[in-house]
Amino acid sequence: MRRLRACLGAAAAVTAAAAGTTALVAGSASGAAGALDNRWYAAAPYLMPLDNDPPDPAAIMDATGLKAFQLAFVLAPDGGGCSPTWGGTAPVSSDTAVQSVINTIRAKGGDVSVSIGGYGGTKLGQACANAASTAAAYQQVITKYGLHAIDFDLEEPEYENTAAIKNEIGAAKILQQNNPGLYVSVTTAGTADGTGWFGKQMLLEAKSQGFTPNNFSIMPFDGGFNGAASQTGALTNFNSVLQSTFGWDQATAYAHEGFSGMNGRSDTGEYFTQADFQTVLDYATSHHMDRFTFWSLNRDRQCTPADNGGRTSGICSSVAQNSWDFAKYSVKFAGVTPPTGTPTPTPTPTPTPASCKAAWSGASVYTAGNEVSYGKHNWKAKWWTQNETPGASEWGPWQDEGAC
Repeated sequence: MRRLRACLGAAAAVTAAAAGTTALVAGSASGAAGALDNRWYAAAPYLMPLDNDPPDPAAIMDATGLKAFQLAFVLAPDGGGCSPTWGGTAPVSSDTAVQSVINTIRAKGGDVSVSIGGYGGTKLGQACANAASTAAAYQQVITKYGLHAIDFDLEEPEYENTAAIKNEIGAAKILQQNNPGLYVSVTTAGTADGTGWFGKQMLLEAKSQGFTPNNFSIMPFDGGFNGAASQTGALTNFNSVLQSTFGWDQATAYAHEGFSGMNGRSDTGEYFTQADFQTVLDYATSHHMDRFTFWSLNRDRQCTPADNGGRTSGICSSVAQNSWDFAKYSVKFAGVTPPTGTPTPTPTPTPTPASCKAAWSGASVYTAGNEVSYGKHNWKAKWWTQNETPGASEWGPWQDEGAC
């Protein structure tokens, strides 16, 4: 699971009529833009625009040719309620920071999808009363940003909650109906046999509601995987799950199947290198899959000892690489050849370490915003926590604020 973590024929461009209809829904949205070919939304890697040392999307676009970004994550408010926020703390209704990121991307001819859910925090499907109110919350996001694509990242504990999954799938169906041409992906956990029991229950819920997104994507990492062969094996098995669930033939199942990987070192210590990404990319394109993405662009750069120290990091990959190596596989999936040559990097000044906050204590209770020091780094609590060691899990309750 992502810790806080597209068939050639099926990925046809959004037609002018569909784009026009979507524009009617999102016409008043700030920064609304024309849709890209769906293949770009299918290839969009995840980017946290407010956390984990966000990279400059314009620099990534210049270096790789990437045009689409999957912005993460929209959640319910940490304090409760059925309204969309970024990360549980920043209301979408008053947002200007993410809008600025989107404007930068669109000014260079790109676009964004928004991902809802993820591993941490409370999901809107858990907080809202029913599918209609869940959809209304997500519609605010679509309208504000003029979206042409959205991703439902359904992970634990939400996907273990039958009512919450019913709300999310129902909301996805409503949004699909009310926003013609909207590209919809549904992302969930991957296992060796494709997806686990809860993932299969989610597929059955979609079948019972008569909902078919552009794709169902699995995340084959954090589950005992070891390189590309184990991932392509999971994708093959997931294809069989899709066939048996929906009555599709193999080609139709692949046309509605997606891959969402994790670049470099995963939360459980698995490693996925550039060579592994190339192997999975070859599998995805040869089987005409509908989506190829990864978590995340924040991690698509080389670690320094201060960044990493031998653990999984939210801001670097923990493998040897040039910046944005993994983004280039998304560009290839979109059907574009990345630029050749390595741009000259801009020297980064060595930062002066901040003063260390009060030392973390396992006996103390911390709430969102509290700061501590641990392991010569400062950490900020994302939500209520007690006796959870900073840095033990990338997507645990602590945000790494850097060396001190």
